[in-house]
Amino acid sequence: MIQVYTGNGKGKTTAAFGLALRASGHGHRVFIGQFLKGQRYGEVLALEGHSLIDVEQFGTEVCVTRENVSQEDYNRAKAGLDRCAAVMNGGRYRLVVFDEVCVAIAFGLLNESDVMTVLDRVPDGVELVLTGRYASERLMDRADLVTEMREVKHYYARGIEVRQGIEN
Repeated sequence: MIQVYTGNGKGKTTAAFGLALRASGHGHRVFIGQFLKGQRYGEVLALEGHSLIDVEQFGTEVCVTRENVSQEDYNRAKAGLDRCAAVMNGGRYRLVVFDEVCVAIAFGLLNESDVMTVLDRVPDGVELVLTGRYASERLMDRADLVTEMREVKHYYARGIEVRQGIEN
């Protein structure tokens, strides 16, 4: 099955990591490929050395926006997609997560058709999760499960900054 976690609300990556923990609790190997991320977030730190969950980051430590995309960001996103596709088809992992891939597509770092080609080749027995804001209708139509996180209220609006261990 293919799952998509999208929307403007908080919790897409958190949901994917929660699913990864659930799968590992049943003895399944998990691979999480993080597009656009190179920072040492708490969830990455917590899983270092985990026997069943592998995390690889394909971004830099710079927060990428539509306005500051660099050639290195393009190169890393392409390498990330190639790596995730190889892992997905390698037979070792039961759950594979393409974290923030929807944003990478929306920012033009990846061609949606290239990602769709990867989706068309998901082997039997592999669960694939795509996360990130801006999931296209095409991606959502292709998925078997789509969850949209919707922001109802957020403390950022009151000027509360990122809190270590909660947002990062």
